[in-house]
Amino acid sequence: MADVPAVSVVIPLYNKGPYIARALNSVLAQTFQDFEVIVVDDGSTDDGAAVVRGFADPRIRLIQQENRGVSAARNRGIEAARAELVAFLDADDEWAQNHLETLYGLSCKYPRCGLYATSCFRIVDNKILKSEIKGVPKYPWEGVINNYFYIAKQSGAPLLTSSSVAVKKDVIISIGGFPLGVKQYEDQVVWGRIALSSDIAFSWVGEAFYHSSSGSASKQLLPIKEHPFLKDAKLAINKNILPLPINRDLEDYIVTLHMQVACRNIRCKNYHYALVNLRYCGLQIFKPSNMYSIFCAFGLSIISTLGLRN
Repeated sequence: MADVPAVSVVIPLYNKGPYIARALNSVLAQTFQDFEVIVVDDGSTDDGAAVVRGFADPRIRLIQQENRGVSAARNRGIEAARAELVAFLDADDEWAQNHLETLYGLSCKYPRCGLYATSCFRIVDNKILKSEIKGVPKYPWEGVINNYFYIAKQSGAPLLTSSSVAVKKDVIISIGGFPLGVKQYEDQVVWGRIALSSDIAFSWVGEAFYHSSSGSASKQLLPIKEHPFLKDAKLAINKNILPLPINRDLEDYIVTLHMQVACRNIRCKNYHYALVNLRYCGLQIFKPSNMYSIFCAFGLSIISTLGLRN
């Protein structure tokens, strides 16, 4: 049996033939080379699988399955991973050359954490858009974040993305992997579930690059009734399993999720779902710790004024 790699890289692939070579080349160019790559082709109808087969590197494995969605593809890759540390990369994104080195270094420095992440920058029309993440010390800080929800509740750039993280295999298996049947925000469900029981280590160094112009941001925007992480979050609050400061930030994060879904539904012109979520936000207006409630109530009043309740 071949030596077990230090990191398993899981890449879900669905009709991203024009971009998968770029993603794979960014992995092969890493300064840290002790890895395997598992590409899970989720029923693609283009030439993506053929492109993967064209790579001669024996560390790259291709698994093909019927189309079952990105969560099922990632779970299949996690199941096949031989390493204890599993890193994720979307087929149309790419990594800086020291990305895996940074993630593996974080896992060695902070072994008690369940998830490790670097910064992630959007690329639009070949321009890199950088933004600060509120609540995280500025570049080049690295360290442990023991209250993910304090950062997640704020309006800055997201702390975690599906191309910038690595997780311990046993940790992600313990939470059930990526949720099946969830087509929107499935990654936020995973990060939130892990954060309920584990700390997160973060570094600004070793960036991931998210290509929003290549199709990763163009999937059909559909209305949803509620954010899929809400049930986990509210259950954690009801069970009172978190320290009081984190519990308060989780409560504020719940309001943020309602607002996020409300804005999405307004864009989809589903004003009923938008109102359902905005009403929850409006009920929190008297919480001084929640700065978003003012904007939520304001949005509610606008929709009401426009007569869009129906």
